[in-house]
Amino acid sequence: MKKGQNSFFSKNHREQDSFFSKNHREQDSFFSKNHREQDSFFSKNHSAQVTIFIIVGIIIISAVALVLILRSDILPDFGGGGETNPQSFLETCLEDKLNEGVRIISEHGGNINPVLYKRFKFEGETSYTNISYLCYTQNYYVPCVNQEPMLMKHIKEEIHDYIAQDVSACFNELKDSLENQGYRIDEPNSNYNGFDVELAEKKIIINIDGELTLTKTEQTTKQQDFKIIIPSRLYEIAFVVQEIVSQEATNCEFDLDYIRFYSDYDINKINTLDSSEIYVVTDKKSLNRFNFAVKGCVIPAGG
Repeated sequence: MKKGQNSFFSKNHREQDSFFSKNHREQDSFFSKNHREQDSFFSKNHSAQVTIFIIVGIIIISAVALVLILRSDILPDFGGGGETNPQSFLETCLEDKLNEGVRIISEHGGNINPVLYKRFKFEGETSYTNISYLCYTQNYYVPCVNQEPMLMKHIKEEIHDYIAQDVSACFNELKDSLENQGYRIDEPNSNYNGFDVELAEKKIIINIDGELTLTKTEQTTKQQDFKIIIPSRLYEIAFVVQEIVSQEATNCEFDLDYIRFYSDYDINKINTLDSSEIYVVTDKKSLNRFNFAVKGCVIPAGG
């Protein structure tokens, strides 16, 4: 009986060992398989992340390169080497003349050469200035008449006339500069056809209708429709001037309470002995000023 029990327990022991051994091998196989799948998963994710970083890096580098090209004074199409950029050349050539015109127009009330004006000398100045009447009447008791109801348009025309010769001259100087750098200019396809002026917020835009067909080292490049942008506060100042003139023509005076709506400007009014009024509108940021005169609603002496 003891021998049978030993045989029984021995057999059960071998079966249990075989069972646990089999389970252990299956667990090892399961965890080994999971470990390989996790390694493969993380390896794939790592590769995907690296690929994304590479793509993002390429995009950033390309964007930076594009910005540098657009802001550069070198035209890549011209083959490098420090050649003149037509856009930058024209801006540099015209900037001083344009700013001079804006200053003269602003000092004289919107005109280069005023026709209807008040001759006036400001305190501290040694010479008189002819200041245009933007609102005027000779009659007593009645409001003045707006002399420039399309002030913005008129100022653009004044600027255009003042810089017209310089725009043409600068375009020809540009051609000479490019020829001196070895470019061959195709004259039948390189023409200057005029320009127009735009007044916009914080800038004046000169749109030049012209084209240049250039050849160098067997490479031909065409440049056309040049847009010159010069910083200026003239548009904003002229807008305030229009409001003042409109109120003078309607109400015989400008309501100074409106100044709070134009906090970026100093608005001063000077009364003269002949019942004219000189307005000075000054932009606080740029210190640019615009002078103009009005005369209306005059009450005669003793009246």
